Amino acid sequence: MKKNIQKSIAVLGAAVLAIGAVGCSSSAEETTAAATEAAAETEAAAQTEAAAEEAAGEEEASAELSGSITLAGSTSMEKFANALAETFMAKYPDVTVQAEFTGSSAGVEAVLAGQCDIGDSSRNLTEDEIAAGAVENIVAIDGIAVVTDPANEASDLTRQQLIDIYTGTVTNWSEVGGADMPIVVVGREAGSGTRGAFEEILEIEDACQYASELDSTGAVMARVASTPGAIGYVSLDVIDDTVKLLTLEGVEANEENIKSGDYFLSRPFVMATKGEISEQNELVQALFDFVYSEEGNEIVKSVGLITVE
Repeated sequence: MKKNIQKSIAVLGAAVLAIGAVGCSSSAEETTAAATEAAAETEAAAQTEAAAEEAAGEEEASAELSGSITLAGSTSMEKFANALAETFMAKYPDVTVQAEFTGSSAGVEAVLAGQCDIGDSSRNLTEDEIAAGAVENIVAIDGIAVVTDPANEASDLTRQQLIDIYTGTVTNWSEVGGADMPIVVVGREAGSGTRGAFEEILEIEDACQYASELDSTGAVMARVASTPGAIGYVSLDVIDDTVKLLTLEGVEANEENIKSGDYFLSRPFVMATKGEISEQNELVQALFDFVYSEEGNEIVKSVGLITVE
């Protein structure tokens, strides 16, 4: 009997100790959970505050930037320049970006003469332009597409065939896999960046035999689309279903092939400045910072161009 009572007391004591231990453990867990939750709340508050400060900083920067930026030059860069201007002005409401499209050579001449802040050129700058103080700032890469009227039976040209067509050696589509039809050679005007790049890549400067020399990318597209037997060259980003896109050496004009070097007709898009970017005014520097940012890369891609990364 006495042994049973002692045994019961021992069991009861063990139970009390166990309950106490459980209580202590539960309390510790609750304390740890509370501390973790508090830390998370503190971190979240800090992140919110940091985000607010960043937003405030951006708003302050936006408010500080005001004035106007002028661009002039390549008609091939019109789509990109307009998208860039629109997005930049939305980000900085007190800034005005004005772009004129007068041709690459005219744009570089204008920036060197101090008539604009940036000269848009759809070709590399010449040695003379660089010697005069122009700086070549490449902002995107463009492919030059070779197009015909939609009904043309030809689908691919070799480099030599393209040279022969533009220099007048080949004058009928039947000579290059097409129907028996005269070739109508369409191109850009002298001073055009697209023409300069096209002729330089093919090494046919001053040797082309044009039936029509037009002063804009849009005009070339329209003439080729509406003229049986016509062939022309335009910026890759303007291609639509009004014309037929030819492959060259069996290679299609697209981003992958241009970056790999397999497609040989490509050129840079340049925003030329008189002197280095760091020597420009605050607005122009801010525009270039934007161009080379992730937002700028998205604009480049959105208009069908290739980023310089």
